[in-house]
Amino acid sequence: MRTIQRIHKPTHSLIRELITYTALPTRTIDYLDPFLFLNHHGYQEYPTNNLGLPFGPHPHRGMETVTFILEGDIMHQDSSGHASVIEAGGVQWMTAGKGLIHAETSSEKFKKEGGPLEILQLWLNLPARAKMTEPFYEGLQKEAIPTSTLDEGKVTINVTSGEITGTKGVFTSEIGVSLGTLYFKESGKLSLDIPKEHTIFFYVIDGKLSVNGQTIEARSLVEFKYDDTQVNIEALTDSKLLLGHALPLNEPVVSQGPFVMNTEEEIYQAYQDYQAGKFGKWKF
Repeated sequence: MRTIQRIHKPTHSLIRELITYTALPTRTIDYLDPFLFLNHHGYQEYPTNNLGLPFGPHPHRGMETVTFILEGDIMHQDSSGHASVIEAGGVQWMTAGKGLIHAETSSEKFKKEGGPLEILQLWLNLPARAKMTEPFYEGLQKEAIPTSTLDEGKVTINVTSGEITGTKGVFTSEIGVSLGTLYFKESGKLSLDIPKEHTIFFYVIDGKLSVNGQTIEARSLVEFKYDDTQVNIEALTDSKLLLGHALPLNEPVVSQGPFVMNTEEEIYQAYQDYQAGKFGKWKF
């Protein structure tokens, strides 16, 4: 079985009304190549007449964001002209590439009515050859995400990209990442065969899992060694899991704020290009 190297706990912060747990990076880990960043917003209940998500227009370059809406909704707008409201169960995939400006806020309906909110945003690195690719965005509702059910209905897998247990995801990743959200009922079991050379991204959103014989609590990021292919999971309670795996890029990672490049010079150029208006015009 794949050996667990370390279990990392997130840092907690409050962004306006939003409760946020940052699982990557933390004081104990910088990144898991090619997985760069994970924010876990919520779970929380928003009141009526709330301010919604606080992420107004800001730039990105050199990476991709994958946003999982578990509860509530998220309104996306960007300088390429895309706009959508994705609701619970849906996923947004954005490739920043050479640069764009986007905002992530809540719908007017959610701000007026309130309700439960839980959102995960994961950043994926782009290889040097694709850092300056054209930006891309697509948001899909729950019904468009491929799903498989295993262990007599005790395990449900929503496959975002790549392939998990034979089910192919709906998005195509530049780096070939397999990615999905998994829902376990208590006592549900799943065995995964993941290539030994792949980095595993394993974040327990909620509940409690036994992973290769070790108990993993909610809001835990599991770092694995590269020594075997087998990952055996058993749900000790009803649980939710964000799972991904991909080959590491093994390239320099230089990140500063919203930009992820390979050199300091490229970061400096990103700031210059943004200030020069080369990330597109904001139309909203």
